[in-house]
Amino acid sequence: MESWEKPIETGQVPEDRAMFDVIVVGGGPCGSAAASYHSMNGSKVLLIEKEIWPRDKPCGDAVGGKSLSHVKELGVKAMIEETPHFTVDSIVFGSANGNSVRVMLPKEEFEKKMAGYSLPRVQFDYMMFKRAVELVSGAGGSVIQGFDVKEVHDNGGRITGVSGHFGKRGSESQTLHFSAPLTIGAGGYRCPVATALVERIHGEVMRDDDHYCGAYREYWEGVGGFEGSEGPIEIHFIDEVIPGYFWLFPVSEGVVNVGIGMVISEQRKQKGVDKSLKKKQKWVIEEHPVFKERFKNAKLVPGSQKGWQLPFGSPRKGPVPEFQPRRTAGAGVMCVGDAASLVDPFTGEGIGNGLVSAKMTAKYFDREAHSEGFPEEVATEYMTDLWSTLGKELTNSHRLQKIVKWKRVMNWFVGKASRKEEMADMMTGMIADKEAQKALWSPWFLFKTIILP
Repeated sequence: MESWEKPIETGQVPEDRAMFDVIVVGGGPCGSAAASYHSMNGSKVLLIEKEIWPRDKPCGDAVGGKSLSHVKELGVKAMIEETPHFTVDSIVFGSANGNSVRVMLPKEEFEKKMAGYSLPRVQFDYMMFKRAVELVSGAGGSVIQGFDVKEVHDNGGRITGVSGHFGKRGSESQTLHFSAPLTIGAGGYRCPVATALVERIHGEVMRDDDHYCGAYREYWEGVGGFEGSEGPIEIHFIDEVIPGYFWLFPVSEGVVNVGIGMVISEQRKQKGVDKSLKKKQKWVIEEHPVFKERFKNAKLVPGSQKGWQLPFGSPRKGPVPEFQPRRTAGAGVMCVGDAASLVDPFTGEGIGNGLVSAKMTAKYFDREAHSEGFPEEVATEYMTDLWSTLGKELTNSHRLQKIVKWKRVMNWFVGKASRKEEMADMMTGMIADKEAQKALWSPWFLFKTIILP
């Protein structure tokens, strides 16, 4: 069985002032994928990760069909299948009035094992990083862990590299400097590369609480309604959580990822204990008439309580509205995943879009043509292509997110989905990557599906 609990050997640390073709800041799934794709293209890559493996990353833990095509391409899918995981065959959507709909994922996707998995991020991220180490090292690059990027360097607005040191804040270790024609920001919602690009170089707003989600997660054992190693994941829009949602995602036999997510601007409108996602979840588990029964024999996994934030990929107004969801690239730099604000606004899933962006960076960087620096005009091409690829899906998802705020509408929406196949498919399409998802982009489809009987 593939292990995810042992240290990952990353080899010798590069010398100070070392030069690379590509620097990737952040070794999560998207950073690891970006480093892998560029290494496969023959680039000399430096992959930098702040933490040291094995490490946990709070998340809903679902890995959908959109992700699996990349995971398979990078040689990680077989590794996943050798570890404990939950195979997702369907999605249950529940509303405040008790309506629910279970929508089966496409049979052909399930049979090909491409519908989706659910497994702890400590496992998934470990395997993505381990594979990246193999590919990066094999192409003559370097990987370092436990390195904290303190400075992103630029020359006249063109990002040229990074510097930092090993250890946490206050460390007296030597500061190391690295340079490259291209630096990829993959450091999550607080990525130093993305922050330098958006705020420092261009003076634009990186964070907008209308487009950020707060999330809280726990692992539980023995939750009722989950048996075996395959079945549904659940998303519930219940009174006590609206305008957010409550999720139950099994990650292995007997273990369930339990969490709550809510747009931060909406969370700040809540009163008293409702402002705390942790306290809100505690009430749902202990007091909600449906869920308290499902948790009566369950046990919390100690130390699994984690909170974090998610930057949504919803379209927004800004000083440069043509760059959506916000500026994600510039001279010498491209951003991917959460650093590019690509999380689905309806489901909260971000890995799939993040892997799309990771692969796309390799399409736009040419190590020979761009040896003197990744150009601004190509950065614009990347941003245009990224939004062209994901924008309609993210925009539609943002519309569905708004529906969640209205309890009556959501009750009706889920109730109708339980009776109308096209609408159920529409909801599932926000998670499952399939050809039918293209219909979501059609205003006529939305009208006939939602309005017509």
